[in-house]
Amino acid sequence: MRWERSVGVREDARRGGIDLTPWGKFDRGAWAAYPLLFHLLDVAALAGVVWDRYLTRGQRRLIAAGLGLTLAEARCLVMFIAGLHDLGKLSAFQEQEALAWARVSDILRADTCNWQLMPHERASMHSVLHLLAEAGYPADTSDSPGVLVAQILGGHHGRFLQVDIDGAAKASRVNLALGGPAWQDLRRRYFVLLRHLTGATALPADVSVPAAVLITGIGVIADRLASQRHYWLPKAQAPAFGAGEHYAQAVRDAPAVVEESGLTRITLPQVPFTQAHGGLERPNALQASVIEQLTTAVGEKGPGILAVTDATGGGKSVAALEAARIFNASGDTAGILWLLPTTATTDAAYDLLEAYVAAHHPEHAPVSLVHSHSYDNTAYTDHRLAAHEPSTSDAYWPDRDDGDDDEGRPTAGERPEERVTVPDGWLRGWDRALLAQFTVATHDQALMAALPVRFSALRMLALCGRTVIVDEVHTLPPFMRQALSRLLHWLGALGCPVALLSATLPGHISSQLVRSYLDGAGHPHPATAQLDCRPPYPGWLYAAASDASLTRIDPAAADAHADRHHRRADLRLHPVRHSSCTDPEDTPARESRLERITQEIAPIARSGGCAAVYCATMADAQTTYTHLRTALDWPDGGSDGQLLLLHARLPGHQREALTRRIRTDLSATGERPRRLVVVTTSLLDMSLNIDVDVMVSDLAPLHTLLQRLGRLWRFDHIKRPDWLSSDRPRLIVLEPTDHRGRTLLPPAWRPLDSPFLSLATAAYLARRPGQPLTLPDDVQQFVEAVHGDADALARTDAVLRRSHALHQARTRTEEHHSLLHMVPAWHDTLSLSDLHRQNLHPREAATRLGAMPRRLLPVYRMSGGRLALDAAGTRPLSEHRKPTTAQIRTILQHTLPVPAAWVAGRTRDHRIPVSWRSHALLADLVLLPQDAGDPSRPVRFGRHRLHLDGALGLVHTED
Repeated sequence: MRWERSVGVREDARRGGIDLTPWGKFDRGAWAAYPLLFHLLDVAALAGVVWDRYLTRGQRRLIAAGLGLTLAEARCLVMFIAGLHDLGKLSAFQEQEALAWARVSDILRADTCNWQLMPHERASMHSVLHLLAEAGYPADTSDSPGVLVAQILGGHHGRFLQVDIDGAAKASRVNLALGGPAWQDLRRRYFVLLRHLTGATALPADVSVPAAVLITGIGVIADRLASQRHYWLPKAQAPAFGAGEHYAQAVRDAPAVVEESGLTRITLPQVPFTQAHGGLERPNALQASVIEQLTTAVGEKGPGILAVTDATGGGKSVAALEAARIFNASGDTAGILWLLPTTATTDAAYDLLEAYVAAHHPEHAPVSLVHSHSYDNTAYTDHRLAAHEPSTSDAYWPDRDDGDDDEGRPTAGERPEERVTVPDGWLRGWDRALLAQFTVATHDQALMAALPVRFSALRMLALCGRTVIVDEVHTLPPFMRQALSRLLHWLGALGCPVALLSATLPGHISSQLVRSYLDGAGHPHPATAQLDCRPPYPGWLYAAASDASLTRIDPAAADAHADRHHRRADLRLHPVRHSSCTDPEDTPARESRLERITQEIAPIARSGGCAAVYCATMADAQTTYTHLRTALDWPDGGSDGQLLLLHARLPGHQREALTRRIRTDLSATGERPRRLVVVTTSLLDMSLNIDVDVMVSDLAPLHTLLQRLGRLWRFDHIKRPDWLSSDRPRLIVLEPTDHRGRTLLPPAWRPLDSPFLSLATAAYLARRPGQPLTLPDDVQQFVEAVHGDADALARTDAVLRRSHALHQARTRTEEHHSLLHMVPAWHDTLSLSDLHRQNLHPREAATRLGAMPRRLLPVYRMSGGRLALDAAGTRPLSEHRKPTTAQIRTILQHTLPVPAAWVAGRTRDHRIPVSWRSHALLADLVLLPQDAGDPSRPVRFGRHRLHLDGALGLVHTED
């Protein structure tokens, strides 16, 4: 306190007490400059309210423990650190706006001393390091509290920076670079004043890495809230007379700002099980065991990780929601983050979570949808795609280094609907949608928190404040599974409860994931090596973060659940000739793939029923659809409306409409059509609650076939067509073979999955001819035989043995490549800069192994050269003016993803109009300019040729 008194901190807080001319914000439209000190105080005040209203009790406790302080002391320190974030703007940064620089006091303008321009976050880090040392913070090693706090400030624009204590960050070099004595003195006085007003007098005993990550996220949120133009501009135009007066007003204003942003946490009121879960009369045996046993275990041990395994349709989603309720009831977390593999599954889960939250009748609870095509979902209204609030998609980020631009907000009358579960303004911005208390997202969005991408700390803060549900875990390839392991490690360190859901997860993978979580929670791998972390099937296992103790479903409950869902089904393997295989001339004719599909679907066309035909590739799906449309006699007006084609390369609006129709028509409560055949790809594999009478599938890995089987005769109350003579469901699996009867995968199939998995599946099913599958009893045995320890199966055949060796090598390679890009484990992080050793942009970060997709916009060039979205020209595109918000939505809904290689040969003709390039969601689009007079003529991209067919979607051919 002597040091603070020596610079007259109380006098500095009064009117005229300290120089307020250095600017922190400047608005060119209003020619208004906002004092830097006021911005720092705004951020400090907002950080205090973010601590109070957004952070959960568990997050606050973790930060306090990581600092070695009480909760009250930790709150003050977090406010102080957040406020210091822009102190480096007291530097050559001031010269960046001529008008604002002209208003800076003459004393400061005369004392620049040949200063050097550097990014202001780095200037903040360097200058504060020595001020912290003067204040008593140890700052002599990379893991000392002073250095870590300085790195938190350097990370407020998304990346933690390296501190070279004896080099660039040395006091003498910093002072030379950042101005003369007047500037040095002003930085010190701002520092002391912030410390005084926030009450951050306690020195931290330590700064743990998890605590530092969360503090950084708090600072980012507070900074962005304070940087909204509508917040600071009125204050700039009618400024307070002194720092103390301004801070007092900022503290009074902060709660309303946080409330308006939608960040304030709510507690869902208790409601009966039936009300919460859409009218379910009672929990099934598995769900009841979670409600009873997990409540006791969490009450005694605290949060941890839950692994639930059950057949498709067994009620895992409801079990997970009940688990989240139990975890959140402890008070350490609040909210749900539900992660799924695809955009189609996230859309379906969004509807489910939205209904779950709405069933509790909260006054307001934002539910956000986060994936790269969330603009296709009709729950999202047009104003949320405006240039200042683009969408929840954070695949594309602002190019500006300083994210201080105005985030905007909708004006009165702009919102066409008032559903309490629709995400509101501020939460709809770039990377912030994950902050919403209830969120559905793709796996990729969460996995980026484990990558060294910009604002990964903000992602980690967003993830850990609620229960994280990771659905369809078995779909993750080795590359993504390795990333999930690292993410679970960090979630364990942050005390975040997790629920893993899968219908077909090998035991060794579930054990690996559970142990990764426990490792982060402080139980190293050697200490848990002897634990049997495999959940029963069907059933669940719970591992407590506090002591790594395990709780399993009561065997009686598991047996009761299995008995209730007991059924038999056939997985029937049919050898067929794929069109890519040409038999020798002297061999007998064999049944082709299309002939077998036609034979299985013919009764549907003739007599009614519902069927799904799963194809390995989109080209196969297009060929199959075209064949069925002409080869079968479709009554009631033809195949239109009775035969559907659904795959990923349809325009977004068309794909979403088809998916919603299928989910409705084939649901448990929908009005079932008399006749419907869906030709699709893996798009319908997961988390879709649909039922069909007949199913045909190309050969696929066994866990995929088991997933598909879960949608065959899923609902007991549905009456099957009279012509179906079988008393149990039958999945027809088409095995492509050569003329000798050996499995022969088409070349186009090989990049989809490891070839071994399909070959092993065919071999395993061939050993069980005519034997029905008993569900759920046989599922885990099937999964382990192919996806677990497959050595025994591989030894039965030389081809399988070679393929298995290649599969193992491929798995190790994927895991290795994944580890190359991961952030380190928290206990291996010696400096915060270790979390950003690579300078990865989120749009360049790979959460999946392979080429990054590009988005294609099919358009039609009319006779006059103008562009339109339809061949008739009735939907013209604005080429010379920026598109309106409604036009942006329409444009995005007509896009579709393609491999980057397909459009690598693009030319000037494929570029978007110049007026679109300033909008982040439009800037990366590639045009597919088709001739309106001849739309079927392909457009050439190098050796690739593309055109959009109204029925088939995007058609691709290659020279």
